[in-house]
Amino acid sequence: MPAVHLLDYVAGNVRSLVNAIEKVGYTVEWVKSPADVPSAEKLIIPGVGHFGHCLSQLETAGYIEPIRAHIKAGKPFMGICVGLQALFEGSEEDPDVKGLGVIPLKLHKFDDEDKSVPHIGWNSANTSRKGEVTEESLYGLHPSSKYYYVHSYAARYTDGELEKDGWAVATAKYGNEEFVGAVARDNVFATQFHPEKSGVAGLRVLKAFLGGNKSEKLVEKASTVSAREGLTRRVIACLDVRTNDQGDLVVTKGDQYDVREKDGVSTGGSVRNLGKPVDMAKKYYEQGADEITFLNITSFRNCPVADTPMLEILKRTSETVFVPLTIGGGIRETVDTDGTQISALEIATMYFKSGADKVSIGSDAVTAAEEYYASGKKLSGATAVESISAAYGNQAVVISVDPRRIYVSSPDSTPHHTIETRVPGPKGERYCWYQCTIKGGREGRDVDVRQLVTAVEAMGAGEILLNCIEKDGSNSGFDLELINDVKAATKIPVIASSGAGNPDHFREVFDETATDAALGAGMFHRGEYTVKQVKDHLRENGQLVRQYEEGAI
Repeated sequence: MPAVHLLDYVAGNVRSLVNAIEKVGYTVEWVKSPADVPSAEKLIIPGVGHFGHCLSQLETAGYIEPIRAHIKAGKPFMGICVGLQALFEGSEEDPDVKGLGVIPLKLHKFDDEDKSVPHIGWNSANTSRKGEVTEESLYGLHPSSKYYYVHSYAARYTDGELEKDGWAVATAKYGNEEFVGAVARDNVFATQFHPEKSGVAGLRVLKAFLGGNKSEKLVEKASTVSAREGLTRRVIACLDVRTNDQGDLVVTKGDQYDVREKDGVSTGGSVRNLGKPVDMAKKYYEQGADEITFLNITSFRNCPVADTPMLEILKRTSETVFVPLTIGGGIRETVDTDGTQISALEIATMYFKSGADKVSIGSDAVTAAEEYYASGKKLSGATAVESISAAYGNQAVVISVDPRRIYVSSPDSTPHHTIETRVPGPKGERYCWYQCTIKGGREGRDVDVRQLVTAVEAMGAGEILLNCIEKDGSNSGFDLELINDVKAATKIPVIASSGAGNPDHFREVFDETATDAALGAGMFHRGEYTVKQVKDHLRENGQLVRQYEEGAI
């Protein structure tokens, strides 16, 4: 198979890109030093995270001039995410660091007045302008397709500005802002989105670039293409993974976090086994899930860290599932079986190298928030949230929150932030606050959910996975009051979790809250509904969702 050269400067999840390149018929050769660049025919620079970190790494390692020489020589070059941003002059993210300057513009942070930042999810990369639909494909881009983005900074699109310098441009819209989703000129092609995480649509783009197919006629007719642009509503499938009593890895689901079967006499039945993690993840991907989340609910504490079973799960899943993968559980400082101290950052790095795009932190985030407030809101720089965010970008860190309602007679009876609820307490209380818990909901702490999300946002978290203990396993719908309360307290994206029992619960949460995504588990695992049925219901009710693309790449 023909080879592609890939430059990895510790850019996060590169395994998925390798898998995607191999999927479309190419092999990967690694650029290990600047001396390797001149021999590369096709060169790809991927990336996630901080603009300054990326460019500084390339500069320190001596790659800047060889990359410029590669581009000037007319050889095929592709940049992905920060790899695209590197082509610009600079970025507000780090004004003191210069980009490659191939494109004489600068990147700006998204306005967060009317939307969450980072911009996370599926959006367009459309080469059409002013409502018309193009019949020409730029490197496999289709105006009806959606692609996966995750970034806080973007190049604002001004009509004609890039085109006058010979660039072909595909754009996306986020709120009222139109930004560059992809650019191409001569031998250079770059995408702000991640093609390796964009399903069949993204694989098609990779194949077109690697095959040199810059432009081709679209098969689809202009009249059949949806003109709706903007960020779609994400539907996420979540798999709770643990070992059962026989030592096998299984997907399980509990009621109020109890995952054992009820035997009619006691609660000590066997662990509920709903299927194999890798097989189920592939099934949900093929049903159209926008992301897959694995929650490792036992953390596999009794084996060497390098042999953690979840690493193998991620490696195998990323071979066939080309959407973002999140892993939670055990992302903390730990002592290995041989006594070696291993940091949370090192644990996260293992997961990223195995195929994860994000890591989810739970109990340790609550502890970090307590320390944050105890210190007078000073950042230590040493927490798992801060260290992982600094290395891989805030979009790589998800905080999993397990709150429960504490009912009070009046707002004055607690120092915590309260809401007036439509669901009165056992004694008719009309107010409640949401207490954060640790250890899988078993231990409450003196921190409310607003305090937690405010603290972790300051630390550099990029997303909130918002569970609800009362709703978990209830199949009664999401806690809309909780979701609205948290959305009002944070600018980062929120994933609604706990309580989904049917497709209309997803419609309800998207209609009645500003949540950025919604997550389902048991209703999918038990086969009661499919991800496709949920998305079809959302589409029928006017929501913008990504449609799974089938067929050959």
